Parts: sequence; C-alpha cells; structure tokens
Amino acid sequence: MILTYKIKHGRDFSDELRKARKIAKFAIQTHSLSSKDVKHFGLKSMISNQILRKYSRSKTAKSVKSVKLAVPNQGIKVDRDTKTISAPCLKLSLRYEFPDNFEKVNQIEIGLEYAYVSVSIPEPELIRSEKWIGIDRNTVGHIAVIADPESGKVIKLGKSALHIHQKYKNLRKGLQKKGKYGKVKQIKDRESRIVKDINHKVSRKIVYTAKETGKGIKLEDLTGIRNGKHNTKSFRYAKNSWSFYQLQIQIEYKAKLLGVEVAYVDPAYTSKSCSRCGLIGDRNKKSFKCPHCGHVDHADSNAGFNIAKRPCIGRSVKERDLAEGNTDIPKVALA
Repeated sequence: MILTYKIKHGRDFSDELRKARKIAKFAIQTHSLSSKDVKHFGLKSMISNQILRKYSRSKTAKSVKSVKLAVPNQGIKVDRDTKTISAPCLKLSLRYEFPDNFEKVNQIEIGLEYAYVSVSIPEPELIRSEKWIGIDRNTVGHIAVIADPESGKVIKLGKSALHIHQKYKNLRKGLQKKGKYGKVKQIKDRESRIVKDINHKVSRKIVYTAKETGKGIKLEDLTGIRNGKHNTKSFRYAKNSWSFYQLQIQIEYKAKLLGVEVAYVDPAYTSKSCSRCGLIGDRNKKSFKCPHCGHVDHADSNAGFNIAKRPCIGRSVKERDLAEGNTDIPKVALA
C-alpha cells in the first residue's frame, strides 16, 4: 500500500523548479526521452529523466503550469535512527514524523514549499464485518450522517459545509459581475481547500467510529451518476456537488489503513423506505413518517439506518494509490 506524506522542506528551489518547467515544455514539444537533450538546462539527470518520462509520454499535456522535482528511489537515503530522509542530488534532508513502519521510500516530489514523500507500507489485514454503520451522504444541512442500528446512535457531521458553499458562491457571483475573474479563481481554490479539509475530518470521524465499534462501513453505490440515468436522492445530490466523491475516496483510504471493511448498497429508496418495517413512507424535508407502522424519525437518520441494513452489492475497499510514480496531485494520507 502506498501513502504520500507532506513535509515542509524550508529550502529555496525556485531556480531548480524553473528549470524543471522548461524541461517539461521541451518534453511536450519534442517527446524526447534522453537526458542528454536537456543537459544544457543544468538540472541533475536523475531528476530530468523523471520529468521527461512523465511529459514525453503524456497524450493530454499541452502546456505546463507547474512542475515538481521528482527524485526516484535510487536517489534517496533513509536513516531510521535519526528519522531522516535525504536526497543527495539536491542536498536535501527531511526529518519525518510519520510512522516508521514503511518498507521503502518510492520517491520524493519537491514543490516550492513542500516535499511529498511516497512510501510503501505493509498491507493491513482486512477484518470482515458482520455488523455495520450506515453513512448517508446526501443530508439536510450536513455532509454526512452516521447511523448505527445496533445502538441506535446517530452522529451528524459537517454542518458548516452548506454555509461555506453558499458564502463562496455569493462571493464568486459578485466578483464575476465586476469582471474580476482572477479573484474568482482564487476564491474557488480557497473553497476547494476548505472542503477538502472538512472532508478529511469527516472521513476520519467515520472511520474511527467504525473501528472503535468493531463494525464495517456501508455507503450507497453512486457508480454511473454522470450519465444522469438515476433520480434517487443520492444521485440528485451528486449532480449538484462532487465533493461527495472526494469524501468517498478519503473514507476508503483511511478505512484501508485501519483494516476496516467498506461495502456498497443499492441507493434506491434509502430516503423513502421505513427503516423499521421496510415499506415506503412519507418524507418531508427533514422529517420521515411511516403510515404503515407509525415510525417517525429524522429523514437523514432513517436513510442512514436503511443503508446500514441493506445487503451489500460490493464488499471490497477499492485501491486508490495515486502515488505510483507520480504524486503531482499529492494524497496526504495522515490518519
């Protein structure tokens, strides 16, 4: 299993990064794979080769905005006694604080402020689950709701997300009217960072709740939502916001770190079915009432219980290691 850790390096690599960008542009234009062709740029051949391999073979790259300095495994030294990882070719030494159970360092990618250290760790043993918590991701005013049918406990997470989305939506709208499109992008990037941080905290709470209670995690299977064929609650949510997918990836990744099983269920009618008798009831915004058995509940709690009780249609935690030779969009997998 591959994890990538983010470490502040405290060095000025602006000159090397400029050279790396020039090499990337050269690779896109010429498709060259020879470090001899870019020797005149003055960057170490070990790093130049990594950039050439990435951009020369790319079928989609047409321009380059930013390029990181990638140091492969053979150019990295590890001292476990002092907890340091070094790249002699850049005279860089990093002190790491993450767990020492990694098998090897695959590569280091260096940006303006941070180094992204990709490591391989032993595959945790997956514990097969007999009991489950259900996660409803399309909630009224929250990012997610945890529902545990065994204890009856409900936990609502990420209440601030809706307010944040509305706040930045209004800011973007105002800036667009004034023609300040550069500011619009800055606002959008800032919102993305905030949403990512919220998803990190929400996913951590979900996974740790499952681990502490000895249960697996059930999510609705939202595969295929892009084609617009589905009209269930979950699919309507997905059409309006893609942060749910980021949350799913983070849940899967953190669950795998702790050996917690993640499974998927059919999303049809999870919000309309009664979690007590299973028949179709009446949902009205935040409330749910079953005309058959008289069960009354918060709509999101009812949906979460339904998800937890439904049979699995997929019982595997999906492998989503993004660091196999490239951490251009680093995954900071800190439990």
